[in-house]
Amino acid sequence: MTAVLQQPGYDEERLRQAAEQLPSREVQAGMLLSLMGEPDQYSYPSIFIYGHQASGKSYVMQVLLRELELPHAAVSCVECVSAALLFEHVLRSFFGDDAASRLPRSPSLSDFVRVYRQQCSQSPAKQTRYIVMEKAELLRDADANILPAFLRLQELVEDNITVILLSEIVWDKFRPNTGCFEPLLLHFPDYSKGELHQILSRDRHPSYSAELYSSYINILLGVFYSVCRDLRELRHLAALNFSKFCEPLLEGRAKETDTHKLWRNIEPHLKRAMQTVYLREVSSLQWEQMQQMEEKECGALRGLSAHTHIELPYYSKFLLIAAYLASYNPARTDKRFFVKHHGKIRKTNFLKKNEKTSNHLLGPKPFPLDRLLAIFYSVVDSRVAPSASIFSQISSLVTLQLLTKVSHDDQLDAPKYKCSVSMDFICAISRTVNFDIIKYLYDFL
Repeated sequence: MTAVLQQPGYDEERLRQAAEQLPSREVQAGMLLSLMGEPDQYSYPSIFIYGHQASGKSYVMQVLLRELELPHAAVSCVECVSAALLFEHVLRSFFGDDAASRLPRSPSLSDFVRVYRQQCSQSPAKQTRYIVMEKAELLRDADANILPAFLRLQELVEDNITVILLSEIVWDKFRPNTGCFEPLLLHFPDYSKGELHQILSRDRHPSYSAELYSSYINILLGVFYSVCRDLRELRHLAALNFSKFCEPLLEGRAKETDTHKLWRNIEPHLKRAMQTVYLREVSSLQWEQMQQMEEKECGALRGLSAHTHIELPYYSKFLLIAAYLASYNPARTDKRFFVKHHGKIRKTNFLKKNEKTSNHLLGPKPFPLDRLLAIFYSVVDSRVAPSASIFSQISSLVTLQLLTKVSHDDQLDAPKYKCSVSMDFICAISRTVNFDIIKYLYDFL
């Protein structure tokens, strides 16, 4: 049962239509409406809305502004890369192109306030105007006076205007060091499992019953909810794998009530999709083609991880190869493999009594950053200068969980990592760059 939004000054039918489009966000929408007040009243100068990605912040604002027909300017701080673009967009949304053309070539904040006040004197606000700024954390990188000014823009322009900031970070990390006007704070929590089930079930396929799609969403959340709470990612996964879920129904091997058969058919596909959550290395069409190709492959290739299909940048592949060698080779063997004219060094000289066990059976060992870079510059063909690009690719490998950082965050001078990929995976990566990694592994000498 959908809750009804109630706020004096707004049409009840419009509030009902807005509530129907906001499943599991009626409470936050009602709190936001109470902060905004009645349309013809002066609202609070600024409101700060924060919450994790895909928690409904932008969607709730869009629905309320659209259904209640409130005058507003929707600003994306990603697109407005300069203050001039920000000023022009706000003036154009409220007063038209003529107002935006009154700004000088490189407008300052004073120019924006002056033009805005001139336009207000000609067309005063009959109800509260709203400026909604998405990705507002980017304002921290703008001119120092932009954020404090927009937080108290109502006072500067002497108009009934409210600035609403949408961000994924908390206000404590957002607040300028110089101090500023404190906005009202409104938190959007993550969706619970039941709320995600309710929202995703609304996207059911028209050819199948609501009960079938609801059971499919229940299976999907049972697999992915522990690792993914992002509504957009879950919606993408649901659309991507639903055709596989319905295959037994189309072939006549099961009925809609045979939940166990449907689960057994979709389980291996969901496990493969688990390995590519958030990566987006393939499109939906490519994913379907890849699944068809995998079904035709021989049994030996089926054991390979789905990660072997990831297309990494050229130098990232060599970084991963170097990390694997650093994890599975003893440090003292680096001279043997990567230094020219090292002389005769027999393996028996390295072998100690406690080294009878293969390093691959013991698992990967941590290694420092300088050793990783030393091996990397040895195995890569061309000369590569140390740069921020190389270090950013190391961070990307950590983000993709191909490398694991094992040192503490406060160890900035000598961070340590550990390679977390399998032998099959690194061999597949090595083949793409024509590198014979077996020759450089101590266990295979």
